[in-house]
Amino acid sequence: MNKDIRWRQRFLNFEKALLFLQTGCEQKKWTRLEEAGLVQAFEFTFELGWKTLKDYLQEKGIHSNFPRDVIKDAFQMGVIVDGTTWIKMLETRNELSHIYNETQSRKALHIIKDEYFPSIYQIYLYLKNEIKCLTD
Repeated sequence: MNKDIRWRQRFLNFEKALLFLQTGCEQKKWTRLEEAGLVQAFEFTFELGWKTLKDYLQEKGIHSNFPRDVIKDAFQMGVIVDGTTWIKMLETRNELSHIYNETQSRKALHIIKDEYFPSIYQIYLYLKNEIKCLTD
């Protein structure tokens, strides 16, 4: 499969996940079930985000396989504006996905909404613009 096509195909899944996460982030209050759903939406959006970046970087000739390396390389290329937030997202995703802790999840909600979502949205816009440039 053409690598260029691969990252654009993965981007479509990333976009769907991001729009789903955005819906959750726009809410003012959540039920306990919605809180858990927002955390889960963050986890899979983050996962698709870094994997989309990985495929994008590979198409540019940069071969990184691990999330931390992909984040660092994307930051160095200027794709990611706030590398520190992306590293914090990786750490949060790792903490949240390995054990369920209600207090930790609730604390993460506002961080996801106020800090992480804007950083994820930033790379979404960057990559969307890249696709637009390729199709124009």
